Amino acid sequence: MAEPARPTLSVIVVTHNERELVERSLPPLAAQLADGDELIVADNRSTDGSPDAVRRLVPAATVIEMPSNDGYMPAANAAASRATGDLLLTLDADAVVERGFCDAIRRPAEDGRGWAVWMGLVTMDGGRLVNTSGGLVHYSGISWAGQAGEPVERAAAEPREVGFATGVCLTIARATWDEHPGFPPGYFLYFDDVDYSLRVRLAGGRIGIEPAARVDHIYDFAKGGRKWRLLERNRWATIVRTYPAELLVLLLPALLATEVALVAIAFAGGWGIEKLRSWGDVVRALPRLLRERREIQAHRRVSALEFARHMTPDLSSAYLGRAAELRWLRCGLRAYWRVVLALLARGAS
Repeated sequence: MAEPARPTLSVIVVTHNERELVERSLPPLAAQLADGDELIVADNRSTDGSPDAVRRLVPAATVIEMPSNDGYMPAANAAASRATGDLLLTLDADAVVERGFCDAIRRPAEDGRGWAVWMGLVTMDGGRLVNTSGGLVHYSGISWAGQAGEPVERAAAEPREVGFATGVCLTIARATWDEHPGFPPGYFLYFDDVDYSLRVRLAGGRIGIEPAARVDHIYDFAKGGRKWRLLERNRWATIVRTYPAELLVLLLPALLATEVALVAIAFAGGWGIEKLRSWGDVVRALPRLLRERREIQAHRRVSALEFARHMTPDLSSAYLGRAAELRWLRCGLRAYWRVVLALLARGAS
């Protein structure tokens, strides 16, 4: 009997003045693409010859030259609209796939895991350190890369479910994309992977990591004021769009307390004005966000309790500074979360 056909990949890369990066990242990717796979590159008005470099490196690639630089999400959506593969895979321009990546990233679709969205293990520093072994979402919406900066040997080797799948190598089953098409175009940059993962989870989809699929990422944690503004704006947009109403009501005191703390942290860190501007962004976008919320929540298939169970009460990221080490804060956050989960369980019974 003939073996079943392998799922085909539609690899989506968004570029903006990244010619040198794609010259490094595209050759090892192209060498792994199989018959039926495709590479679609959407370029955001580069001035360094990035589109020409893509055409030279991968002549079979589809190159979409966007009319303006409106951010990552509109470009990724434009590329996805041209995709024909069984799996959509977003890959950062500065991410270099390791040997066997494309074979390994197909496995969750081949072995019946039932995942809707998944990722590979993302390394940095030439594969020596973990960049993310699966995203974590705190109930305040603060999200981060799991095990970032730890030796890669500490990353679990077995596939498992995660809080959210990183956009560095976000893999989406065709049926999932058809049901939940599009990244939020208003985000410009950042948090689109968290938002998409939570949208899928709200509808009952499972999210995982296949550690055998490895990709090395050129990563710099440095954040300017504008980056913090976008992160905070999009964190709140994701909360508004995806959190079930029951959860939002119970989390309101914690969310307000988080804002007070973040304002103090922001001004101490020199980005206080950008934090305040993020509030203005959210207020101006609120009518649109509420319309989007109604559409997203209409696809909800899980209880607020099941949605919440994949979040964490611990601010355990090393990048969060002293907050990750304060025992009284950790105990207080856990106690609050236990109460929230108990109330959600009571409401679901």
